[in-house]
Amino acid sequence: MVVGAVLVGLLVLVLAGCGCVVWAARGGPRWARAAAAVTLGAGELLRGAARSRRRRERRDPPFLGGGGGGDSGSGGSGGGDS
Repeated sequence: MVVGAVLVGLLVLVLAGCGCVVWAARGGPRWARAAAAVTLGAGELLRGAARSRRRRERRDPPFLGGGGGGDSGSGGSGGGDS
C-alpha cells in the first residue's frame, strides 16, 4: 500500500516536471523555468548513472547466471552424428 502511494507520488512529480519543461519552453514564469531546470538536471543525472552502470556491467560480468547465455559448445542434444 505504501509502495503504491510512493510510486503514484513519483509519477505525479515526473508529470509535473514534464509540464514545467513544456511551459518553460513557451516562456512560462520564473518558477516554472526553475522547476524545468531541476527536472532536466535530474534526467541527465539518471541518464549518466544508467550509462555508467551499463559500462560497469560490460566490464565486470556477473559471476552468477552463466554470463551471457550463449551456446557453450559443450555437447548437449544437438543434431550431430549418431
